[in-house]
Amino acid sequence: MEKLDRKIAVVTGGASGMGKGIAEKLLSVGVQVIIADVDPSAIEATSAELGIEGITTDVSRFDQVQALAEKVMERYGAVDILCNNAGVGPVGMIADLTLEDWRWMLDINLWGVIHGIHAFLPYLKRNADGGHIINTASQAGLISGPGFGPYCASKYGVVAVTEVLAQELELEGSLVRASVLLPGPTKTAIATSSRHRKDAVAAGLKDMDLNDIDLFDGPIPWKTPTEIGQIVLDGVASGELYLFTHPELSRPIFDRFERIRGASDRALNANPHHESPD
Repeated sequence: MEKLDRKIAVVTGGASGMGKGIAEKLLSVGVQVIIADVDPSAIEATSAELGIEGITTDVSRFDQVQALAEKVMERYGAVDILCNNAGVGPVGMIADLTLEDWRWMLDINLWGVIHGIHAFLPYLKRNADGGHIINTASQAGLISGPGFGPYCASKYGVVAVTEVLAQELELEGSLVRASVLLPGPTKTAIATSSRHRKDAVAAGLKDMDLNDIDLFDGPIPWKTPTEIGQIVLDGVASGELYLFTHPELSRPIFDRFERIRGASDRALNANPHHESPD
């Protein structure tokens, strides 16, 4: 997809935060963007600001995502780029969580991506020059930490789904590409995402502000939503599978890989009849 002018893109969670930044960057190169979001007032404001169409959509419900896809096809005749970006990010220790906490976050962060793929992939495959699906995960999709159980489970899932999708598309010779966006600290409203939850009174998940916890050596390396949007735009051009926004923060991910390798090596040493993968 070298030429993006007049292509059609759908961005979920597109009324604010990273979704809005992605929409702005796509618009800047002539892409026609439709945003979907669960917040009608935010859709109204962003649609007016950017001069684009917005469609209220709860990505946790497949019927609404399917309706979104059908509306886009009916009104625009095609879809070329899908950004499955909608997500939430409260945290809580596993022992304090309810099953509803798990379901709420997985329904949005993971099932929202799955719903988007199932609703839109058949339409992207119709395009003569292919298309691109960008699924928003997180660097927490490659590294875990206390309090992030449901969040990491959902984001690890998004990484895995995207990897498998990319492999399957390549296997069948499709011109559709898939990428997974792996954001680090970004200035969004994800720290207040519980505002969209209807059953949060007794929930074990609580909104988190990165400013309130000590995760980084030195100042938090914030990026803006428009900077994330540029990374997505570059990813559509390059076809890169993994889109890192903060590669300088990848050391804990590499350390995890080494721990996995170390455990594998110890297992091999414990049973010398196994052949080394090297």
